[in-house]
Amino acid sequence: MSHAENNAALNKRLTDSGLRPTPQREIVFKVILEKRDHPTVDDIFARVRAQMPTISLATVYNCLETLVHCGLVRQVNFERGASRYCPNLSEHAHFHDELTDEIHDIDVPPDMMARLKALLPAGYDAGSIELTYRGRTGHNPHGTN
Repeated sequence: MSHAENNAALNKRLTDSGLRPTPQREIVFKVILEKRDHPTVDDIFARVRAQMPTISLATVYNCLETLVHCGLVRQVNFERGASRYCPNLSEHAHFHDELTDEIHDIDVPPDMMARLKALLPAGYDAGSIELTYRGRTGHNPHGTN
């Protein structure tokens, strides 16, 4: 999606939610889309400040809250670590590399997600599933890296 298409999607979602587009919201959204590395608030703040030096951390928090509320990004939490932000809105899993602390999206076929939801007891309805793998990328179990 081009920058103009991203801005159009952002503006539509914000407007549909009764909110107005602002330069701060646009730049925070753009920063998350550019790298797609599941940044923390501090990561996002540093990247946004490089382009908009006058922005405050509180404004970045408010922008992120709005983007999550409007369904433009997901807030992802791994145990007690800092919240991270993911622009991939399709159902997917995450791989958390415990050595590098990097997060990677893992595609999960829709039929597998449906099977996971079907495991719930009667009367339970999961709107979403958060599936996280933990380990190390490039790890060879035989010790011959």
